[in-house]
Amino acid sequence: MKLYTRGGDAGSTGLLGGRRRKDDLRVACYGTVDELNVVIAEARLACAAWPDLDDELIRIQNQLFTLGAFLATEPTHMGRLPARLGQAEIDGLEALIDTYDAQTPPLTAFVLPGGSPANVALHRARVTCRRAERLAVTLSNEADLGATLPYLNRLSDALFALSRWVIHQAGGEEILWRGGAR
Repeated sequence: MKLYTRGGDAGSTGLLGGRRRKDDLRVACYGTVDELNVVIAEARLACAAWPDLDDELIRIQNQLFTLGAFLATEPTHMGRLPARLGQAEIDGLEALIDTYDAQTPPLTAFVLPGGSPANVALHRARVTCRRAERLAVTLSNEADLGATLPYLNRLSDALFALSRWVIHQAGGEEILWRGGAR
């Protein structure tokens, strides 16, 4: 089988159940989820010192692939999906947040990304997740997205908690926002 089909040469792409223009909101949404998956892969490389964290991030990558498949499916074909995200995955993210947040000092100020490559990589994943969430919110005006919105919201929080955890595990200090332009 060839890698190229020429099917998208005119600006459309295939979804389960049909084709859409490549600039369609649904395509932008699942494309951003796909981008987030790659950004998390980069974060995994930056966090190689923590194998347990790597396991968590791989689990999240698998969940994001499931979410991408859901978003890349026309609403009329949702019954053909083998899996989709639900409350169990949201609960898992909440447990992850609670576990890692309990191992960091209380948050007393806004923090800036920085201090270690792992911290920056997880913050990049967080902001990419927020972009996917914003697109999903807009898409939710025209389609039922199930657990997508709470999942992405919780994932962003989890990535923030992990960004704080790695900086403290590495013996570094968070960079606090001091307000104003300095």
